[in-house]
Amino acid sequence: MIDSRVLCAHGDVRDLRAGPMPRRIAADPESVERGLAQLVLTLIELLRQLMERQALHRMEQGSLDDEEIERLGETFMKLADRMDELKAEFGLHDDDLNLDLGPLGRLL
Repeated sequence: MIDSRVLCAHGDVRDLRAGPMPRRIAADPESVERGLAQLVLTLIELLRQLMERQALHRMEQGSLDDEEIERLGETFMKLADRMDELKAEFGLHDDDLNLDLGPLGRLL
């Protein structure tokens, strides 16, 4: 069975069987900016988690020396701090970056 629900720009879920979509999109500049920031920060968070996993894997394999491990740790801490600043600037929380992919589960 195909799910007939879609996620609207303002975060609501709309059932396509409920009737035609509006002809115009409510493009409030503030919500568009916040939505774009949410998307970009979600992608950055996904990439950060993938890079952390790769770094852990390389550490377990012994392919990183102590200096590289230290440098990676500092880089990940700085990135986490900057992500917190950006989330605060746009009024976003960690849950806002964890997209629901329906039957696939949560993204992060």
